[in-house]
Amino acid sequence: MAGIFRILGNSQSGWLLLLWLACLALPAAHGNELPAVLDLRSEAEQARRLGGPLIILFSRPDCKYCATVRRDYLLPLSTNSGYGKRLLVHQIDQDSSAPLIDFQGVKTSHAAFAAGEKIKLVPVVAFYGPDGRQLAPAIVGLRLPDFYQAYLDEALALAFHKLQQP
Repeated sequence: MAGIFRILGNSQSGWLLLLWLACLALPAAHGNELPAVLDLRSEAEQARRLGGPLIILFSRPDCKYCATVRRDYLLPLSTNSGYGKRLLVHQIDQDSSAPLIDFQGVKTSHAAFAAGEKIKLVPVVAFYGPDGRQLAPAIVGLRLPDFYQAYLDEALALAFHKLQQP
């Protein structure tokens, strides 16, 4: 570390370069997470007000396929200018004792809710309406990566369609 300071010295351009490199590292360190579910009923209602589904990634910290789905598909979806303003994407950790409130307002945990949804393998991407019912078949596993975006788009189209029905 002292070597870096010796190299940079009083050079303003050196310090700006270091600051720029540090800023590039921040998204990689902290930008690969989805918000954890806290209150499904509230979050589903918020998604309804936005006009879209509540999308839940059932995941585990040690699941490399979950990381791929999160990083390559769900994070871009949640920030996409078209979809991102009309849906919420959150995460439930299958093995976590973290508390949450379910769709009926009952206090439970991430693990208990995942077990109640019969989540055995992860990743699972589920699409919920404001009443807690699933709007499209869940996407289980990574499937074929070349087609994963098509699976996601198809499920989203169905979820949005069902939300439009009375």
